[in-house]
Amino acid sequence: MQASDRFNINSQLEHLQAKYVGTGHADMSRFEWAVNIQRDSYASYVGHYPMLAYFAIAENESIGRERYNFMQKMLLPCGLPPEREED
Repeated sequence: MQASDRFNINSQLEHLQAKYVGTGHADMSRFEWAVNIQRDSYASYVGHYPMLAYFAIAENESIGRERYNFMQKMLLPCGLPPEREED
């Protein structure tokens, strides 16, 4: 691997991280990463009707109720954020 290849890969990664929030960055905490994953999952469930219907049947709820539940879970998908340490 040459230095130019390494630079090209890094510049592509930086471009993706700037364009898509969910790809993360070096300073992202584990909690922030988990929140992004959970929110992306819930958004996908709400956006894909067959998946939403599957969850509704599995939980014996209406499709509208499942959509509402997923939207509510998107607010705090992993609970409250952990306390930050003061330096």
